[in-house]
Formats: sequence, structure tokens, C-alpha cells
Amino acid sequence: MTSRRIIFISCCIIGALLAFRYCEFKKNDTSSLESDTNLIQQQIVNVGKLVVTEGHFSEVLTYKDQQSYFMNMLSFQKKALLVVNADVTVAYDLRKVTYDIDQKNKVITIKNIPKEEIKISPDIKFYDIDQSSMNPFTGDDYNKINKAVKANLAKKIEKSTLTSNAKNRLVSELSKILILTDSMGWTLVYNGETIKDERGLNLNIQG
Repeated sequence: MTSRRIIFISCCIIGALLAFRYCEFKKNDTSSLESDTNLIQQQIVNVGKLVVTEGHFSEVLTYKDQQSYFMNMLSFQKKALLVVNADVTVAYDLRKVTYDIDQKNKVITIKNIPKEEIKISPDIKFYDIDQSSMNPFTGDDYNKINKAVKANLAKKIEKSTLTSNAKNRLVSELSKILILTDSMGWTLVYNGETIKDERGLNLNIQG
């Protein structure tokens, strides 16, 4: 066997070994990528739940209404003292979070986070009711009172820490996805920005 033939056979063997090693590497790389994707999807499933923050509010209001007749020469007033106790919940349904996974570039993009759902359940008690036969309390009055109470409570809730506490819980849950993606070398994107830490996630959600 000539030396040229030996060199040719050796090159073929080395080439075959390199090709085999390359195929094995690509196979392992693809398998690892699929494994990472499955882990991320599972973490999103684990996070996908209803996050509820509860609060209680109390207030005392006075309701007044006056009916006038004969060019305001005759009027009949009704009024009542209202004591309101309300249970309030602020909820985020994380099962509605939508996302996109880019396996090639190892990027997960959160496309939508549902808005908070605020539920107000007021218990209204009436005291010191003053009314007349010409201007009695009716169903319309109770509907107006209920609507006014909820509107007033909504303002108090907005100024309270209840909504901010609910958002903090939301950030805490979504941070679990951030921790996992960061540990695997993936990138998390939300609102068109790369999320590098919990502070960045918090700023984007609060904003």
C-alpha cells in the first residue's frame, strides 16, 4: 500500500469521525434546546393561576334627596345615614398570560399580561331614615346609593396599598419565569424591553 493511499484512507476515517461527532453534537444541542423549552413552558403553567389580594373598607355616608313642587314653594326631603362595610378583591388571572418562545434565539416574549380584576362587595346598612309619603325611598334610590358607594370605594381603593400589593404579588409570580430563563441563558422580553432583573419587570408592569 502506497503512502498516498494510506494518507487518503486516514483522511477518510478522520473525516467520518468528525462528521459523526458533529452529528452527535447537533443532536445533543437540539435535545438540550427542547428540554429548556419544555422547562420554561412548565414554569409558565405553574405560574398560571389566579393571584388574589383581599382587603376590607369601611365608611359612613349620608344620602339626601329632595323633591320640590309648585316652583320650589313646597319640598319634601328624604335622607339616611349609611354605614358601609365592603370586602374587596384584586385579582390577576395569570392563566390568561400569552407568550411567544423563540427557540433559535433563546428568547421568550411575554405578549400580554391581563389587567387586574377588582371586585367590590359592599354591605350597606341604613340608619336614621327620614322620608315622607310624598318622597319615599324607592328601588331607584337603592340603585343610586349602591352605584355611588362603589364609585366612592373605587377611589379609596385606588389611593390605598391594595392595588400596589396585588401588583407586587404579580411581579413575584412572574419573577419565577425570569429566574428560570436567566439561569438557562435565555432572554425574557416584555413591552419590547429585555428584562434583566425583578426591578425591570416591576417597572414595566407598574408602568
